[in-house]
Amino acid sequence: MTDQEAEAFTFDGGRVDPGETEEFRYPVTETYLGDPVRIPVTIINGPRPGPTIFLSAAIHGDELNGIEVVREVAQEWDHSDICGTLVCLPVLNVQGFVTQERYLPIYERDLNRAFPGKQNSTGSNRIAYQIYHNFIEPCDFGLDFHTSTRGRTNMLHVRTDMDDEGAARLARAFGTNLIMAGEGSSGMLRREATDEGIPTITLEMGEAHRFERELIDHALEGVRSVFAEYGIYQQETVRWPGWRTVIGDWSEKTWLRADSGGIVEMYYEQGELVHEGEVICRITNPFKSDATVVKAPFTGLLVGVLENPVVYPGNPLCHFIKIEETQERIIEAGSGAHG
Repeated sequence: MTDQEAEAFTFDGGRVDPGETEEFRYPVTETYLGDPVRIPVTIINGPRPGPTIFLSAAIHGDELNGIEVVREVAQEWDHSDICGTLVCLPVLNVQGFVTQERYLPIYERDLNRAFPGKQNSTGSNRIAYQIYHNFIEPCDFGLDFHTSTRGRTNMLHVRTDMDDEGAARLARAFGTNLIMAGEGSSGMLRREATDEGIPTITLEMGEAHRFERELIDHALEGVRSVFAEYGIYQQETVRWPGWRTVIGDWSEKTWLRADSGGIVEMYYEQGELVHEGEVICRITNPFKSDATVVKAPFTGLLVGVLENPVVYPGNPLCHFIKIEETQERIIEAGSGAHG
């Protein structure tokens, strides 16, 4: 690194030289009236050479926690001596964000199934192409922040393809207790970027439509840990979360679903340890009779839980993963799980 020189970050229509920071709104499509739809972008090009990393959020317009993570990194951290370049994209799905909807409005297209995009294709593919071509493709790796969907919440954890060496290194560097292994669906930003040699991880944290300060702070610690791992912030250290489990086998995770309709009384929160046979929740009618009890099928962690307490039969109640005895002892001793 010491023999190299820092390089400019270039995109269609712009350039950010070493030692410079640029904030701008980049057009990715147009409205019915022909007005530009522009995503906010902050490019921080450090004075010294190093990797280029993107931080993105709100690819689903109602997922807000990650927006605050990316904004704080871009606007509140000291970047005067960083090695490398930060590409900060706090709101990828501007149309969904403005309407507070998960998907692109009107046609309900999932922007996170449109990458790397196509220049002369559907609206979602065109948006994805502009984002990917200009701000993802020039990067060495990336962090993509998400939350659960409306009515559910997730503990802070990483999702990525652990069979990819670069993605696995990035996932471990972030320092969460839980890593959910899997390459992801076709068209996902993390999958398409990783397949193109840009290791990318998804960070799941909390629920839609709100800022959750504790989760945001834990995620910021993870970003600092990543910056330490790759030498972007050379004064930081890589974080060890106390314990870690990597879940890739479907037998180690399950969605527990309601067998009856009613009102849910949840006895645990996301990230909590539940022992085999313990009651996670119960479902009752308006008279609190005819209770259906839901018990833990094995000892594990609640990754995600229902926030909206009403269900039909078949609705998901919680996302539950199996953990090993060693991890169980650490948790019980007080290390706990973030989020």
